[in-house]
Amino acid sequence: MKKLGIIGWRGMVGQVLMEQMIAASDFKHFETTFFSTSQIGEKNPIDVANSNPILGDAYNIEQLKKMDIILTAQGGDYTEKIHPQLRTSGFKGFWIDAASTLRMKNDAVIILDPLNKDVILRALQKNQKDFIGGNCTVSLMMLALGGLFKQEAIEWITSMTYQAASGGGARHMNELLNQMKFVTDKVVSSTPDQSAQILQVEKKVKNLLSDPAFPRENFGAPLAFNLLPWIDSELENGQSREEWKAGAEANKILQSKTLIPIDGTCVRVSTMRCHSQALTIKLKKDIPIDEIESMIREHNEWVKFVPNTKSETLKFLTPEFASGSLSIPVGRVRKMNLGPTYLNAFTVGDQLLWGAAEPLRRMLHILLEQ
Repeated sequence: MKKLGIIGWRGMVGQVLMEQMIAASDFKHFETTFFSTSQIGEKNPIDVANSNPILGDAYNIEQLKKMDIILTAQGGDYTEKIHPQLRTSGFKGFWIDAASTLRMKNDAVIILDPLNKDVILRALQKNQKDFIGGNCTVSLMMLALGGLFKQEAIEWITSMTYQAASGGGARHMNELLNQMKFVTDKVVSSTPDQSAQILQVEKKVKNLLSDPAFPRENFGAPLAFNLLPWIDSELENGQSREEWKAGAEANKILQSKTLIPIDGTCVRVSTMRCHSQALTIKLKKDIPIDEIESMIREHNEWVKFVPNTKSETLKFLTPEFASGSLSIPVGRVRKMNLGPTYLNAFTVGDQLLWGAAEPLRRMLHILLEQ
């Protein structure tokens, strides 16, 4: 039985991962030690089969070296500090990571097995050991369009993302709630209908967003009653780093000989959970729309194809529907007025599941098969 060490199990992605692993009875396959950065030596609060009753030290290289597999959702700072120390110390085990730190390293594989299991298996044959979860919007986009990628039907893509507060973490989600409360406490009156003076209410809301007391420590700006068309750091070419990841990571996942240009604008919106994206897809040739729908539907079991009607779209193609589910709705699929090789699509998915936790969990099962 392989020895598994888990770090970051208390964070948001970690909690989702634990829920999924417990529901699937994954822990019966491993001898698991839960490591902590702040509760070292305390009783393990997670009651699962074959687990160490005491929390390990997440900074103790000698303890970590005893594991066959390290799975971490602790974040990039932890990876940057511990991974090189662990490898230098002679650790030959597998490192599975949710953080972006190692994604683009030559000896690391971005894992999204419904699309690149062949790439993962080749890497294992070459004795590669670092397997990294991809960017959440990239993973969700690729699962949604998996059939088109598989058929090599795509010439290029432009993606306009609408990313939830949870993409920033738990503190960002909490700040969004506090921003909403800050405003609504001051503008929502005992009279439910303020339509007659709604312009005055709107002006008051606008002024409240610039109030010095308005909570903005995490986002740095109002997200409630607003949107933020910039995510992550600035790059010299005018992209944000989040926008750069789409093309860089998607092509690394596919490991195809011909690069697919992917670019767009990433926007933070005031939803709590689930990332959405509007896609303009340039096809290599004119493909009938019914064939395109079949490619999308049949590629993987998680795609939920949504007919391009108002009622179906508003019911299924929303964060409300997708939250907490491995289902990835794909809809608004139609040929564009730009020409017969231009395809419009919209997709939404839970970035804490398929965008983060699920690829890590599935990588554990791939290792069990070896």
